[in-house]
Amino acid sequence: MPTQSPLPARLQSVQRQHIEHIFQLGEGLEVPQLPAQQTIRRSWLRCLNEYQLDPTQPRPARVVPQQILIEHRESVDELLHVARAGVDQLYQQIAQLGYVLLLTDHRGITVEFRGDPNQDQQLRKAGLYLGADWDERFAGTCAVGTCLHDRQAIICHRQEHFDASHISLTCTAAPIADPQGNVMAVLDISALQSPTQHESQNFSLSLVTLYARMIEDAYFLQRYRDCLMVRLDTSREFVHVNGRGLIAIEENGQVIAANAVGRDLISEHQRRWPPWSAHHTPMLGELFECEIADVLSINSATDDQLRAFRARVDNTIYFISLLEPRRPRPAQQAQPLASSLPEPLVRLGADDPAMRKVQKLAERLRNEASVNVLISGETGTGKEVVARALHDSGNRSKGPFIAVNCAAIPEALIESELFGYEPGAFTGGRAKGMRGLIPQAHGGTLFLDEIGDMPLALQTRLLRVLAEREVMPLGANKPEKVDIRVITATHRNIDSMIQQGEFREDLYYRLNGAQLRLPALRDRADKLYVIRRVFDDIIQERASSQSPRLRADAISALLAYAWPGNIRQLKNALAFALATSENEEITVHDLPEQCLSQRITRQATPLPADAGSDSDHTLLEMLKEQHWNISAVARALGVSRPTIYRQMQRQDIVPPNWQG
Repeated sequence: MPTQSPLPARLQSVQRQHIEHIFQLGEGLEVPQLPAQQTIRRSWLRCLNEYQLDPTQPRPARVVPQQILIEHRESVDELLHVARAGVDQLYQQIAQLGYVLLLTDHRGITVEFRGDPNQDQQLRKAGLYLGADWDERFAGTCAVGTCLHDRQAIICHRQEHFDASHISLTCTAAPIADPQGNVMAVLDISALQSPTQHESQNFSLSLVTLYARMIEDAYFLQRYRDCLMVRLDTSREFVHVNGRGLIAIEENGQVIAANAVGRDLISEHQRRWPPWSAHHTPMLGELFECEIADVLSINSATDDQLRAFRARVDNTIYFISLLEPRRPRPAQQAQPLASSLPEPLVRLGADDPAMRKVQKLAERLRNEASVNVLISGETGTGKEVVARALHDSGNRSKGPFIAVNCAAIPEALIESELFGYEPGAFTGGRAKGMRGLIPQAHGGTLFLDEIGDMPLALQTRLLRVLAEREVMPLGANKPEKVDIRVITATHRNIDSMIQQGEFREDLYYRLNGAQLRLPALRDRADKLYVIRRVFDDIIQERASSQSPRLRADAISALLAYAWPGNIRQLKNALAFALATSENEEITVHDLPEQCLSQRITRQATPLPADAGSDSDHTLLEMLKEQHWNISAVARALGVSRPTIYRQMQRQDIVPPNWQG
């Protein structure tokens, strides 16, 4: 136990009293001011006797370097991917109450954080920040560290903290265990200020424990998604929605793994059967009075897909449902929606409500050539892809699909490009004339992208084309009949353009026979499907023999990014990652810098964009020291490889093996 040293004058009286109570506990004294919780008392004694922490010397918050943080996040990337939804939901409930949310790994390092940006400085000072180390051996008694030690949920309220600088905090934490029961993370909510009563945090404890269990079970379901699984509960009404027990089994009924409730049930049987281990796992028929055939037939033999079984150990009745493994056939993997949809429409999306609406409406319109379709959405949302899918799924699929970007053609040329011209129609034209884009679409589909950028004068001529179904090339004496289906797209607000006199109202109503509204990528529930589809498409376009894969940490970063440029930006980012990756898998380090979450990157030591001679010298020297190993330099600076490549380009640094 450390000797009591003189108290620094800067310590406030309440802090001095707190430190005195710690020493009184260490000396074996019993005073009313000591914590009532035995968990806290034991932790204080560990801090004094085992860790040799001095309560008179408060320690500043410890935040690990950026590269160390990245390594900690990578070690739990699969969990972070699964936990994100639960973390966001919980934070939405507590944010207005002044709480922040921390998710740490099993070593107490904060790998995910949610907090008020307006309190950034205060939170960082208190250690409530991404990368903060809450290991009990360093931080003393605290919710995260003590939770990790005791493997149980805990409230550490105000003066229950060991460090005197933390006694204004209130923290509540619950462990998250892997399927084998080992603590792999801790979920914590904390506040800088809180009521003095310890009971005020009881609801926080229940809430954190609930979400920790939800994240734990979601991880279990993800980990064993390809296995047979039974869900169980003592209530028939709640099995399907909130079944507390999860047990993964082989087809012969042998248990593979179980969640906390399942493991408790198995533990109760250890009095009768050999211990549950990797070498001997029980059969489901040992846990319940059942045959495996009874369980495997649940979905086909019962109306509500439930069946009651009696637990052998205590005769408790459990209602059990069967979750069958996700083993889709290869032909089904590219069809996230019902097979009744044509393949081109199926590929547009998976399980996003807005995209389902688009797909269903497109399916009804695909053969209705007389109905012009207007596709609206932000730039990069895939309007041309939807237009082409509409064309490819309809009865005009064998005809041409002519795409015209109205914003990309100079205003002086757009009329001749669309309508064509006869030989000698104007100076500088082709000697043989040119067939316009509209006549080229005869028998198929004409797609006019960015229709809002079409000049007013040309809008009048387009209206005539739509009304008469004929086009007059420049210099021609008679019109040419055309059979076309017209699909238009825009990211602009056409209604406001009409009010401002920038777009013809009659043309708008002619074009807007039906409207398909595309959601932004950031708002889509099927972002993971879009990421994988775009990635697969790029690989096919490369026609390479290699088949790289997206690692979970890269997927997590891609899911977390807001994508202001939508699918077009996503495609560019993935193409960049494939081009610069040095391995057969794409990691978070291969992604463009802007795709990394700001919560991760803002602590990194950046390389200045306008680097002067000193910084140029530093980067050059580091490259030489690392024998031009870009990955090693990136790790040392705590940035991604693409960042190093960009800085090298800006500074005109060329590796020796690139010269000559």
